Amino acid sequence: MINWEETPAAIWRRRKGRLRGVTNLDPVQLESLVGIDRQIEQLVYNTERFLNGLPANNALLWGARGTGKSALVKALLNQYKEAGLRLIQVDKDDLIDLPDIVDEIQEQPFRYIIFCDDLSFESGESSYKPLKSILEGSIEQPPMNILLYATSNRRHLVPEQRQDNLETQVSVTEIHYGDAVEEKISLSDRFGLWVSFHSISLDGYLAIVDSYFKEFPGDRQRLHEEARLFAMTRGSRSGRTAKQFYNFYTDNLY
Repeated sequence: MINWEETPAAIWRRRKGRLRGVTNLDPVQLESLVGIDRQIEQLVYNTERFLNGLPANNALLWGARGTGKSALVKALLNQYKEAGLRLIQVDKDDLIDLPDIVDEIQEQPFRYIIFCDDLSFESGESSYKPLKSILEGSIEQPPMNILLYATSNRRHLVPEQRQDNLETQVSVTEIHYGDAVEEKISLSDRFGLWVSFHSISLDGYLAIVDSYFKEFPGDRQRLHEEARLFAMTRGSRSGRTAKQFYNFYTDNLY
């Protein structure tokens, strides 16, 4: 059993059928996240309501890869763990065990965020159905001390195929979706809060680079040029790319 007084986070290990406590947390802080102020404000507001026993929403953080979705959730834990926030990470393939995890923690005095990172489903998969039941759809009311935060590159989590729309009809001003589309949209609809993350501009990318190289004593124009070239080789400008640039070049540039 996890001692939640001393353990702020855990990971579900399906093969062992138990939670593994995590004490060596990623130290990311809210103030270190650059260029996502709006997203931070939305999720902080929702999380503080949750901690204060007020109505709060399950949250879907969706959008471009490497833009800070996962980092924001981890930073929230660091910010509010002393206020009773706890986090449990569950892989997509382990969602079938979600009801068992909920049973284990719903009587605890802490507030839990169940965190599903990079959540998406391919056509034909049905492993999302336990997730729908936990979010809303069971005869049992969702526990007041549990929310689910998920990150995804897709807003609707399950891909929509062209053939899914063949049964969609337009009647006067209303759209009547076919059964396949309704099934897929209904999953993301169970998240009351959608927080969008979009690809960043070059200036936004360089601002994140500067946040990693605050004490850089050299030619900052050269630093920016090296960072720009690094992003070109990666084919991506994102917070993740900026951190990878810092990890790779920090010793060479100082």
